Order: sequence, then C-alpha cells, then structure tokens
Amino acid sequence: MTLGNDSYNEEIEEETLPNYNPLDFYPIRIGEILVARYRIVGKLGFGANSTVWLARDMEYGSKKPNILTTTIDDRFSGNKFTSLLKSIHLRTIESDHPGQKHIRTCLGTFDIQGPAGKHECLVHKPLWQSLRAFQYQDDERRLTEELLRPVLFYLLRSVDYLHRECRLVHTDIKASNIMLSLEEESVLEAFESDEVANPSEQKVYSDRIVYQSRAIRRPKAIGPPILCDFGLARIEGGSGDDDIQPAIYRAPEVLLDMNWTYSADIWNIAAMIWDILYNKHLFDAYNPVTNKLSNKYHISEMVAYLGTPPLSFLERSETSWKYFDRAGRLTTGYDLTSKLSLESREEAFEGEKKKQFLNFIRSMLRWDPGTRLSALELLSDPWLNDYGI
Repeated sequence: MTLGNDSYNEEIEEETLPNYNPLDFYPIRIGEILVARYRIVGKLGFGANSTVWLARDMEYGSKKPNILTTTIDDRFSGNKFTSLLKSIHLRTIESDHPGQKHIRTCLGTFDIQGPAGKHECLVHKPLWQSLRAFQYQDDERRLTEELLRPVLFYLLRSVDYLHRECRLVHTDIKASNIMLSLEEESVLEAFESDEVANPSEQKVYSDRIVYQSRAIRRPKAIGPPILCDFGLARIEGGSGDDDIQPAIYRAPEVLLDMNWTYSADIWNIAAMIWDILYNKHLFDAYNPVTNKLSNKYHISEMVAYLGTPPLSFLERSETSWKYFDRAGRLTTGYDLTSKLSLESREEAFEGEKKKQFLNFIRSMLRWDPGTRLSALELLSDPWLNDYGI
C-alpha cells in the first residue's frame, strides 16, 4: 500500500531519526537481489545507523533457499563496523564455549554501491524480537522471575564467552540489544507470504522508497536470548575519554573518567535487571529540579545504595574530586541516603529469597571494578540457580 498524499508530510521509519539524510541510506526495493545472491523479502526494522531486511539466500544448489537477515550499514564509516563483527565471527569458529551460540555472529559480509557511497552489509541468522519488545507485551511491562532467571543465565554465558574468549567488552548491554532466537521457519515463510499478499505501506519518492517495517509473527515456542549489536564494543576496555554505556547504566569508573574493562559490563547488567524485572530504573540519574541528566545526582544515588566508595578507588582519577572531598565524603549537595536503599527498592521477593537476590545484585554493583564478580562466577550464584536452569 502506498501512502496517500496527505501522509507524505508525516515522517516514518528512518525519516524520524535526528539529522536524517536520505543520501545516507541505500535506496533498496523489496524484491531486489543484492550481489546476485540475496533477494530482499521485506523490511524488519531500522536503527540509528542501519536498516534491517529479511532476505532469501539464492545460492543454495539443490536445497531450499535460506531465509537470512541482511543489515545495511548506512554510516559510511569505512571498515570499522564490519571488521569488528568479522573479528567476533572469526573468533567463534574454533570455540566450544556454551556462550558462543548466544552471541549474534555474522554469517557473511558484502558491499553495495549506493548513489552517495559504499554501504557495508552484514548477513545474520534471523531472530524474532528484542527482549524489550517482549517485555512490553506484558500488561505490567515486566518479566516474571521465572522468565528472568533463564534470560540472565544465557546472557551471563554469552558475556563470559565475550570477555574470556573474544576479549571484548560489549559496553551497550540493554534489553533492546538482547534478541530472542527463532527456530520456526514457518513464521518467516508467513512473513514472506504476508508481504506478497498485503505489501507494506511505503512512501514513494522519485529516487527512493521508504518502507514501513513488518513484524514477524509470534512463534509457538520462544527461543533463548541472543546478545546483539557490537557496534560500540571495545577490545579489553578503554580509558576515561571513552563515551560508553547507556547513561543510566554507566558504571562509576566511567562516570569518574577512569580506565575501564570487562567489569563495566557487569555493572551494566545489574542496573538493567531493575528495568526488566520492575520496569523501573534503579538509577534515574536525573536531577529532579532541572529534570536533566546529572552525574552529581547519579553518583549520589550510588552512594545511597552502596555507601561511600573506597578512597583508593577515588584516587584513580582527578574527576573524583568534583563529587567527593579528599577524605572521600560526598560533596554533590544531594544526600539521598535516607530516601534510597536496595532493600526498599526491591519489591518482588521476600525473606531468604530477597536476601539472595540482593546479594546477587550487590556482587555486581561494587565501586571497585576489580571486586565485582565475573560473568563466570555469577553463573554459580545461589539465587540464579535456586530453581535450576
């Protein structure tokens, strides 16, 4: 269905992105065959830097064509985007680590030439939808404990693999970057049939078409989670000059401009748990007066939850003294200790189970990155294994 003239004034899909420039996006058309191999079936979605399409791999010999996902990078960023994903793919070839299958790996890459430059394309196995989208299908927009445990178990497996074998820090772990795997080809075939019978809405311009994304139907069985989106990943870690992690998930060493490494992901996971279990942020990081992101308020929340940081930790960066005096006392002007505590914020458990859960969280939320438990150690946590996985 082509959108009517009245709808042309309304921006859709990638047109809604800040600083959108149509020349940055490859003008793909459904039905087009890329590099004489991948026939585009329909549009799955878009992001800040790419569009994602379902495609059939026509290089199949006597077998039925595979249905794959083709991601088109629209940043004109040289080889950085592809080379990092290639490195992940290459590192998985010889591994028997159980977390390998819970990392989204690249099946292939190719380039296509657009009107304004070259686009890098990545080929993946199709997945269903993000954990975030799945969470929001529930009326309360939260995962149950029974769902949370296996999600965290598989996520920690994937992060252990990423850290110990790939030597990569993800730096951007959030529910929208965790996809649920898909093992029923019937829903992909239904997607293709639906697109033929009822073509996606589209805005047709003289030089391009902007398609409305189409969702994959809910499968009968939901597969385990897959950690995705390694565009911001770093090898082993980085320095205080790096801008990493979603703002509300930032580890204290990142806020204080210190060197950081794998344990930044561990902090990130702990903060994310609050969002998917309670549909609330553990760290709001917003100054309630100005309603703006505030490092001062964010660090004050950390002090309320965790107590005063060790002086030896603060001494690793001169930025610490913007928020603490030389004795380690908080100087932000926000004393939240009487308002916030992990015990008061936790609302899903009682008794011994609550104690176990908070111990699990506290083993990840520690000021000193070197004292946080690793992903491998967390896999043996009593709360996580209370009912078995």
